[in-house]
Amino acid sequence: MEKKNKIVVERETFVQEDKTYYSYFIKGKLRGKDVKIAVVPPDKGGYTVLDIVFGNEMKADLVLNPFEIKDEATGKVIKGNTYLVRTTDENGEIYECNVKPYRNSDKTLLTMLIK
Repeated sequence: MEKKNKIVVERETFVQEDKTYYSYFIKGKLRGKDVKIAVVPPDKGGYTVLDIVFGNEMKADLVLNPFEIKDEATGKVIKGNTYLVRTTDENGEIYECNVKPYRNSDKTLLTMLIK
């Protein structure tokens, strides 16, 4: 299967209680409707890692890592993806951070966008 278009994670600033923060998201179009899918690091400390990965940029590549887990007791196979954002600096150094969809609806939208 050929890969579709590259998926990009973007960030934008917002202000809360007089402090500036970043939100991270993926923009896409599903059935003619514009969608904005929120992604977050797996834990609160991950925001520092995301700041390092993005550096001075406002966009980074989303990387999908498919997985399969077989439940030995039932024989059922669970399939899915894990996600990370990746950038490469001018020296070829790669920076990565795991991310996940923020809400269940974000997970559903991301699954639809990937297909």
